[in-house]
Amino acid sequence: MEDTPTNKNEAQTRAEKLDALVRAGVNPFASKTRRQVPITDVKDKTGNQFWIAGRIASIRSHGKSTFIDLKDESETIQCYFKFDDLGKKNYDMLKLFDNGDFIEVHGEVFVTKMGEQTIHVDDFALLTKSLLPLPDVWSGLKDTELRFRKRFVDLNLNPDVKNNLKKRAHIIKELRSFMDTHGFIEVETPILQPTPGGAAAKPFITHYNILDSDFYLRVAPELYLKRLIVGGFEKIYEIGKSFRNEGVSHMHNPEFTIFEFYWAYQDYNGLMDFTETMLGDIITKVNGSLKVMYQGKEIDFTPPYPRISFADLIKKDCDIDITVHTEFDDLKKEVEKAGIKLDNMKEITVWAKLVDELYKKVSRPNIVNPIFVTDHPTELVPLAKAKEGDPTRVQKLQPVCAGGIELVNAYTELNDPIDQENRFKEQVAMSKKGYDESQQLDLNYIEALKYGMPPTAGWGMGIDRLVMLLTDQWSIKEVIAFPTLKPEK
Repeated sequence: MEDTPTNKNEAQTRAEKLDALVRAGVNPFASKTRRQVPITDVKDKTGNQFWIAGRIASIRSHGKSTFIDLKDESETIQCYFKFDDLGKKNYDMLKLFDNGDFIEVHGEVFVTKMGEQTIHVDDFALLTKSLLPLPDVWSGLKDTELRFRKRFVDLNLNPDVKNNLKKRAHIIKELRSFMDTHGFIEVETPILQPTPGGAAAKPFITHYNILDSDFYLRVAPELYLKRLIVGGFEKIYEIGKSFRNEGVSHMHNPEFTIFEFYWAYQDYNGLMDFTETMLGDIITKVNGSLKVMYQGKEIDFTPPYPRISFADLIKKDCDIDITVHTEFDDLKKEVEKAGIKLDNMKEITVWAKLVDELYKKVSRPNIVNPIFVTDHPTELVPLAKAKEGDPTRVQKLQPVCAGGIELVNAYTELNDPIDQENRFKEQVAMSKKGYDESQQLDLNYIEALKYGMPPTAGWGMGIDRLVMLLTDQWSIKEVIAFPTLKPEK
């Protein structure tokens, strides 16, 4: 809502009405209401009387009759105010009401000659005076950033935004129900961590004054969840916030909701079957069908999903065999020879990063229906267990769909503390070469592994991306109530 002269005049008029209400002895910001039921419950209750409450959507005065459309979260209903019923003092108070005000009304439900359900008001009161006007529904809130910045206005004008957030709540509810039904226990782990880990991401840093120590907002809950597996839990999950200090895009928000679970005595092959079952269950319950329309394309989640290795997928799409070109300079020459342009080539200094960017360029955008991309290079996943007999690849799966949406990262967990410590040290070496998404050496986690962690499979999903898919939204900001924005000057 831009600060235009018209809005300034409107705000001044509302301030004057506020003063008039106060002088008349009316409390413009009430503490309680006599509301009995939501508006949806009074529909089709002709002849019955109710107290209802809501926000004024429109006011239409015709001499000694006034019609107000009143809406709450559930519904909108017309309210009929008549001078002869209310008397001059009460009726004149309607002149001090504006669109956006909250009121309560009492009256009998009837049907007008036009067939519209209406409340014949015999008593009413102001609940909250609105001091700023909402934009009208026709001009709306056109500026996208302004919509996100003033979400409280956006929600009033755009029902689809509220529906997206309601569907988000439904998805999370069904995820919890699915996990609980399958014997998993929900747990909580620290968001402030002394050593960030669990994902290849740059963390946010903060300072803990009383301990005089730097802490990090977690990039993932993984390492603490696996500490719980070491402690004797076998099936656990967590839904909560994680934070990554990286670029913002239509697929990325620095603060996001992550869902991770860990399952002792399971491996990544079992996870693929479980993932198909889970996605099928959730999508059917939320969407009503396994076929989802996303950005003009139909995505079919009917299992089973094809399974193809990371290296085979790249070779299929650009004829480069990353299992042969295992050195940075060699692979870079192959990429250049193939005429593949990577946007940030100057910033890529290590083989792992080059491989990842190559996959994102030539393979990921071509995927429509879900497939499992498996067996990623070891350098990309320092926490995953290597494939039996092939230390260059790890037991990882990643369901990808809809032009490159990576729904899940999951793998058989590395439970060898010696191998894990060496992997961490390789990450530190990569960091010194400029790979700022490499993971840090977490000696406390290494100690935990030395006490023994059973064979375990782990799984992580960004809930925001699943909500994007099931609400057909191109931007992640549309499915987050208050997305991260640069502060206003």
